[in-house]
Amino acid sequence: MVYVSDSKPIVIRVERLNVWLGRVHVLKDVSGLAIPRNSVFAIMGPSGSGKTTLLKTFNRIIELNRDARVEGKVTLDGEDIFSMDPVVLRRRVGMVFQQPNPFPHMSIYDNIAYALRANGIVKDKARLREIVRSVLEQVHLWDEVNSRLNSPAGKLSGGQQQRLVIARALALKPEVLLMDEPTSMVDVVNARKIEQLITELRRSITIVLVTHNPQQAMRISDYVAFLYDGRLIEWGPTKIVFSTPSNKLTEMYVMGRV
Repeated sequence: MVYVSDSKPIVIRVERLNVWLGRVHVLKDVSGLAIPRNSVFAIMGPSGSGKTTLLKTFNRIIELNRDARVEGKVTLDGEDIFSMDPVVLRRRVGMVFQQPNPFPHMSIYDNIAYALRANGIVKDKARLREIVRSVLEQVHLWDEVNSRLNSPAGKLSGGQQQRLVIARALALKPEVLLMDEPTSMVDVVNARKIEQLITELRRSITIVLVTHNPQQAMRISDYVAFLYDGRLIEWGPTKIVFSTPSNKLTEMYVMGRV
């Protein structure tokens, strides 16, 4: 196990976390994981290792699965997330899924404005327009869509839809943004744009990224965790985990042997 060696404050801590989906024990005593603030933290591992389940636990979306059972402790800024109102937690910890999921029949503008209105964050129309433009600029989408903001979001390309969904999440000003393989369903050009965006966002929020691609984790993350068969094998600064992994399984995975 590799630990953080610098003095960055920790935003998420995990101790003795176990998750079952029905009778399947998906996450097995995940402990000692600490996600530093304002960093890109990648969770990697082969299919079925529990990466997405861990991600969904961080904002309790896992509880929408009736067969899920969770034991253990996860804290956000030192506060137990299982004692929080889930709605409040999900404002603080946003999520972007693998499959782009904008409201397809709603306009590009309203995809973002609706989230702000529904959460009672902004009511002033001028301020609303300002935020919509700001987050679209942040995800490098404004120049591509500013002349058709009233067009349905479903008419955008897959990569543009994914960047719109990221903009929608950013509009709520989360502390942490969870991203479940956000580039796996988009073309190469948009994948590069999203990777660039992720590296830029670390200045203002914490990104927790699930990826099936070790090379992507190495390119864009500051820290990385390796899961295998539901267990946390090791984690730490990306450069250390990739150059001198402490576990043979990790070494095999980053070399493409697992």
